[in-house]
Order: sequence, then structure tokens, then C-alpha cells
Amino acid sequence: MNSNAVRTAFPDGDILIPRFRDAGAVMLDLFYRDGRVDDRWLGLHPREFELLWRLAEEPGQRMTKPELLADVWRIHFEPETNSLAVHVARVRAKLEPFGLAHLLATHPDGGYLLDVPPEPSALMFAQRGDG
Repeated sequence: MNSNAVRTAFPDGDILIPRFRDAGAVMLDLFYRDGRVDDRWLGLHPREFELLWRLAEEPGQRMTKPELLADVWRIHFEPETNSLAVHVARVRAKLEPFGLAHLLATHPDGGYLLDVPPEPSALMFAQRGDG
């Protein structure tokens, strides 16, 4: 398949996906589909990794249960299981030995978010007068 065919089949084919994504003190690695804190791997299962990767895409932003089911599980209905809550609990359990279980927060209005401080930006420095 040549590159033009790829761009036709996948309209966003020229968008590069980062290998690494920060999730607070956790570094997510797309190649290994796992996260690590310092030099210790978390041992995430595929859906646990996808859940954390998706939340880390927009840290601090609430994602509802239907959004996460669509983005991570690729289903557009609410199953009769508590699979999402189970995966959240498993990720929190893997973060707990590092004191990081709080990173995966439950939003008061439902859903979940990655509870990390916003990254500093040039706009923030300009607004403070530092830039």
C-alpha cells in the first residue's frame, strides 16, 4: 500500500501519534503499552493502558462513562456490567504503591479525569508578566 492509499483510507494518516504521554508522575509508553514511575513498570493490561492514555490526552478534563466506553471500548451503548469501574479500580491499585492512586479521579458529576496540574504554557507566563 503506497502512502497515497494510506491517506485515502485514513484521512488523518499524516498525523503522528506520540510514543510517550505524561500522566502526572506516570510516563505512558505507547510502544510497550504500559506506564512507569521512575524505572518501575506498572504492568497495565491493554484496556487499563488505553483508559489511562485516553484520560492523559486531556488531563483535568472530565470524561463521561459513555465517552470512555466509546473511546476505549469502542462501544456506543452502556453494557450491563461495571467493567469501566473495575478497570478504574485496577489502575488505581497499580498506582497506589507509588502514592499516585489519586491521579485517576472520579468527577462529582460522574465520569473520570486525570487529576494533574495543568502544564505551564507560554500563555500562562504572558498573563503573569513573566514572558
